[in-house]
Amino acid sequence: MSSRKNALATLLCAGLLCAGTVHAEVSGSITLTSDYLFRGVSQTDEKPALQGGVEWAHESGFYVGTWGSSISWLSDSDPDISSQLELDGYLGFRGDFGDSGFGYDVGAVYYWYPGSYPAGFNKADTTELYAGVSWNILSAKYSYAVTDLFGIPDSDGSSNLDIAVGWEFAPSWTLNGAVGKQWVAGSAGTATYAFWSAGVGKSFDNGFDIALNFNDNDLIGPDDTITLAITKSF
Repeated sequence: MSSRKNALATLLCAGLLCAGTVHAEVSGSITLTSDYLFRGVSQTDEKPALQGGVEWAHESGFYVGTWGSSISWLSDSDPDISSQLELDGYLGFRGDFGDSGFGYDVGAVYYWYPGSYPAGFNKADTTELYAGVSWNILSAKYSYAVTDLFGIPDSDGSSNLDIAVGWEFAPSWTLNGAVGKQWVAGSAGTATYAFWSAGVGKSFDNGFDIALNFNDNDLIGPDDTITLAITKSF
């Protein structure tokens, strides 16, 4: 196990031990989506993906979780790469600024892409720190890579900013919109780009949600796409 994976495992265990026996909740979800987009870019060559995650949240605000998805972008880029899975581990702390209506969320996430790689390949495994704020229907999140960004050489120090809105315009119906920008540090700085999405979601009493979104970015090529996702929460 690498030193980064050891450090993440230590943090996860320490958080669980410190939490003691105080009340906590476990939640999770399973999603089937027509395309897995991450920061406006397809991770599955515009094909469907199966996703799922589980999170343990302590009443103090501490949380820890894992999330995974099928992917194809690594094997699409090099047939000698066997990785078909993204598996993330994360932990953080969230809460409110008193009675102001403002919320905050800080933490770290490790993106892991298990599989075999050709000799000399810069693996896509990435660690990011993040901080977010929310108020009413608005939210913003800033992420900072402390390692190379998804295998791009010399790209540590890259960052991303997401701003999102979610408005429940009728009971169980939500309009969603988001804009973001990915800054890529180092010699790959020309890969910096913006992305955005807009859509509608419907929640059902049985724990199912359906979301329909239009997505695009300003990279060269026909990147606009419509995605349909069905999620079961538990």
